[in-house]
Amino acid sequence: MRRYVAECLGTAFLLAGVVGSGIMAARLAGGNDALALLCNTLPTGAILTVLILTFGPLSGAHFNPAVTAAMALRHELPPVVAAAYIGAQVAGGIVGVVAAHAMFDLPLWQVSNTARAGLGQWFAEFVATFGLLLTILGCAARNPGAIPYAVGLYIMAAYWFTASTSFANPAVTIARALSDTYAGIAPSGVLAFIVAQMAGMLVAALLARWLWAKSAGA
Repeated sequence: MRRYVAECLGTAFLLAGVVGSGIMAARLAGGNDALALLCNTLPTGAILTVLILTFGPLSGAHFNPAVTAAMALRHELPPVVAAAYIGAQVAGGIVGVVAAHAMFDLPLWQVSNTARAGLGQWFAEFVATFGLLLTILGCAARNPGAIPYAVGLYIMAAYWFTASTSFANPAVTIARALSDTYAGIAPSGVLAFIVAQMAGMLVAALLARWLWAKSAGA
């Protein structure tokens, strides 16, 4: 049970960081989109690093159904546990969004109107998730202690080199559909994002099995 609580809490804090920093950035940037994105990027990478260091020893600090699914495919996590992880992550993401709204005195329940769609956005989510999983699996094979820092830095970079600003996480995508703020995504775009993310995860898992075959025991 501690593992599931860790996944729920970690994902909640991640979404509070993403959405809360997005709200603050939009308020303080004075209409400067580049500055707002930078102000959203830095706290997201920082909180993600901290959360992985904090909860990693308990649950592995997935906070992401794509990561959990990859671990299940690699037989590193039983399917029943993986399903419980994913449920905890989705629930935690929603709690984190509601908490961010509460902290900024916004309506707790919202639906985003920010359209994020099109081939470029979908391919960006494929690339973002593919790179994230390669980062995690590569570090796990050669240098596990680097995972928290590598993941935080990768997400910070991917905010800027992907057209979608690197959601790379189905639980994050679902939760951000419930926030009509800077970080939101309209519900109509959620399914395509998740499909692209899971496709990126599958390709990364297959490639990682070959790239790090000896160290992964494959």
